[in-house]
Amino acid sequence: MQIVLLEKVENLGDIGEQVNVRPGYARNFLIPQRKALPLTPENIRKIEERRAELEAEAHRLLEEAKTSLEKLQGQVLVIRVKAGPEGRLFGSIGPQDVVEQIREILGIQLERRHVRMPNGPVRELGDEELTIHLHTDVEANLILRVESEA
Repeated sequence: MQIVLLEKVENLGDIGEQVNVRPGYARNFLIPQRKALPLTPENIRKIEERRAELEAEAHRLLEEAKTSLEKLQGQVLVIRVKAGPEGRLFGSIGPQDVVEQIREILGIQLERRHVRMPNGPVRELGDEELTIHLHTDVEANLILRVESEA
């Protein structure tokens, strides 16, 4: 399916680019999320008229992401939880727990989809490296330190 992008999409293209994607990806994700429109002469004309507005919005979002990057990069995020004597947690720490801790400590509003945990949820005490995906061009790395409450 031919579409025209309304914003930069990772591994796909930039604003105003005309790309060919699978119909399901376009219908179920890109179009409902307002990231793209079907490729028609009318939609191309609309995007060309709004191009400056779309690029200004994209620039604003990038600047917000860079500001958050400065606050997050290299931070050590400490979470205290109940753990057994061998260092195994009673439960686990997932992306939502990380988002809540960042909101509480640093005051940065994130969604759980921004948190990348390469090894899955944390189930043991210790340090874990996380990536926070703030924008298609901006990622922050931080350390999650899990300590026992007792």
